[in-house]
Amino acid sequence: MVDALRQGQYRITPQRLAILKVLAESKGHPSVESIFEQVKPNFPTTSLATIYKNVAVLKELGQVLELGFSDGSNRYDGKKPWDHPHVVCTVCKKILDPDIAALEDMTQELARVTGFTITRHRLDFFGICPDCQNKK
Repeated sequence: MVDALRQGQYRITPQRLAILKVLAESKGHPSVESIFEQVKPNFPTTSLATIYKNVAVLKELGQVLELGFSDGSNRYDGKKPWDHPHVVCTVCKKILDPDIAALEDMTQELARVTGFTITRHRLDFFGICPDCQNKK
């Protein structure tokens, strides 16, 4: 992410590095608000608008994957900024990245059957995670 920002001639500020760190290390696909809550303790003057702007730049540079949901919320993946499947808990909203080798085969099969050139995909599975199941 830092290299992409440098190539785009963006300054590497301490606040920007803190945002990058949250995105790169997060296991849970944070929202902008979640990133803000994690950055704010070390950079109290950072605004929510700053987080939005930085995430937009990273998205434009292809360094984060934006996951939009029907409730209008967005979450971001800085670890795997390319198309890949997700498993979403409908109770706690946890998002995991399962490794599914068959997805490549599915993409090729869809292209063959439909004649489409597949340029992107989004495959989300919704259910209840083990932690939430155990709480019931």
